[in-house]
Amino acid sequence: MVYILSIETATTNCSVSLSVNGRTILLKEDYDKNYSHAERLHVYIDDILKETNVNRKKLNAIAISKGPGSYTGLRIGVSAAKGLCYALDLPLISIPTLESLSHQVKEQNGVIVPMLDARRQEVYSAVFDTQHCQIRDTQAQIIDYDAFGKYLKEDKVYFIGNGVEKTMTHINHPNAVFIKGKLPSANDMGALAYNKFKINEFENVAYFEPYYLKDFIAIKPKL
Repeated sequence: MVYILSIETATTNCSVSLSVNGRTILLKEDYDKNYSHAERLHVYIDDILKETNVNRKKLNAIAISKGPGSYTGLRIGVSAAKGLCYALDLPLISIPTLESLSHQVKEQNGVIVPMLDARRQEVYSAVFDTQHCQIRDTQAQIIDYDAFGKYLKEDKVYFIGNGVEKTMTHINHPNAVFIKGKLPSANDMGALAYNKFKINEFENVAYFEPYYLKDFIAIKPKL
């Protein structure tokens, strides 16, 4: 049996799962609007291993959501994943955040647009078919009234992620389906990580960095 611990911290959802041969057996997450990664991530990891009676030495790999997403959230998740890999001598598997998010949509026709808020009028987005194969690359794009017009003309477009609320104010089309209240989750990572494990698609633990897509911009706190 292949045990993979998956970590998702690209948004406000602090999420950890344990999967066996690609099937999630336990999930812990904080689906809140505030970032709690620093306080909860390692607690969730310990709780999952205790509740499943899985010793850390039984783990076969660590999977991390690679981004795009929150700069701070990604840094915390990747640091935790690297620490586990070093301590336990385990391989590191990276899962594109938007690909994982797309798997929350189960439809037969149309396209899926997972999107994450990227400040101002921008979102991080990609486009997948309903078999979850990527058909447009990941971009940081400005949302306007013509966004995704090419896909909306042809079929249903399922928008999902915390960029949906922003997008709804600009796109009004009968083919647009907005799935609100959803964030990337470690629950969707196990199967993807298992597929990579079977073909030894691992990251270099020493040199792996999150996929930020945009440079980090520090914002001065309001006085």
